[in-house]
Amino acid sequence: MYKPLVAVVGRPNVGKSTLFNAVVKKRISIVEDIPGVTRDRIYFDAEWLGQEFTMIDTGGIEFVDQDNHFFTSMRYQAELAIREADVIIYVVDGKTGIQPQDEEIAHILRSCGKPVILAVNKIDSVEQEINIYEFYNLGLGDPIGISAVNLMNLGDLLDEVLKYIKKVPVDEESEDAIHVALVGRPNVGKSSLTNALLGQDRVIVSNIPGTTRDSIDTHWTYNGNEFILIDTAGMRRKGKIDLPVERYSVVRALRAVDRSDIAVLVLDGVEGVTEQDKKIAGYIHEAGKGCIIVVNKWDLVTKDSKTSLKYTDDIRRELAFMQYAPILYASALTKQRVNRLADLVQYVSEQQHMRVSTSVLNELIEDAQLTNPAPAKNGRPLKIYYMTQASVEPPTFVLFVNDPQLIHFSYTRFLENKLRETFGFEGTPIRLILRGKKGDEEA
Repeated sequence: MYKPLVAVVGRPNVGKSTLFNAVVKKRISIVEDIPGVTRDRIYFDAEWLGQEFTMIDTGGIEFVDQDNHFFTSMRYQAELAIREADVIIYVVDGKTGIQPQDEEIAHILRSCGKPVILAVNKIDSVEQEINIYEFYNLGLGDPIGISAVNLMNLGDLLDEVLKYIKKVPVDEESEDAIHVALVGRPNVGKSSLTNALLGQDRVIVSNIPGTTRDSIDTHWTYNGNEFILIDTAGMRRKGKIDLPVERYSVVRALRAVDRSDIAVLVLDGVEGVTEQDKKIAGYIHEAGKGCIIVVNKWDLVTKDSKTSLKYTDDIRRELAFMQYAPILYASALTKQRVNRLADLVQYVSEQQHMRVSTSVLNELIEDAQLTNPAPAKNGRPLKIYYMTQASVEPPTFVLFVNDPQLIHFSYTRFLENKLRETFGFEGTPIRLILRGKKGDEEA
């Protein structure tokens, strides 16, 4: 069983994304007065009168520029959405009237075999309702005049949607699903990697930096394990962000990291680690997310028997704070080793949720102090009483001491390394909180 799918389609700049955001009651799709802003299919759950369904926002269907790669891809994504959908909301512009592209899209929709609801947008007053009548000429039934900006007549539109979608039981998202965000600089192959994992053209793929501007969630099942895959916009340096829409992309990419369980940092195998890669990795680390480093485009790298070892050494040196992250050398184009990513994600998730009993942790602390006694500071010795695990994801440990100010960061790093040597915790940062007798606390 699944939630009914409702696709929003139409030519560029008629207000599809504004309508989408109004229905889902969140600012999910980017809204900008620039044709072609929404390029990929955006999915989000919505509800009306107790009926849950999934809305799909699409890129505008454009016919005039057949040689333009973006518009060709956008049209393809819209056509995919039409095939997937149970109901289609066809949005037209009530201010401009019927355009030639509207008629071509209407021809496609009349032959798709799906219920189509014609929404005439930008009808902002009762006086403007006269503008809807010419849209009867599209041959798609009674048009409904709406204003997505002012939320006018949205209830009438959604009532019409409910007439077509069946009352089916709603599948709840599995609590065991692992949220995975694919992040990295523009043009490192994140969308290609997503498509290689899913086995279909789920998102637009282009070798032009910045193709993906919205974050896209996709349910994915592999070997019985459930994942929510988030393909995100590439994060550019602030100095290279020109349009407001690019700024939205960066914010969404960072938010995708925040709501993920595991971030897959995609690097360009040809270019290696850049300063922007370091910043993205630092954000993932500080957010406490699990991390897997994927070196993409490995098929383009000239290799010998020591190439991967050299690349690993370079990555470990450049991302010294992320020694725990496993590295996968892959090619989204040839699908080399791509199938290993799902297993790595599952493994890192298990490491994130590992729990260690207090008694075992105290044995580790005793052994650590025998191997490397804590140094004194200003003549005052550090006393470690015991350690306990407070939480998971990331694994967080509380170390009770006589005075948190007495412990040097190098000793906390030593204790963290002992935890990793003993228990693993591969792919996840570790948080160590120091707590003194009087409740003094230091992370």
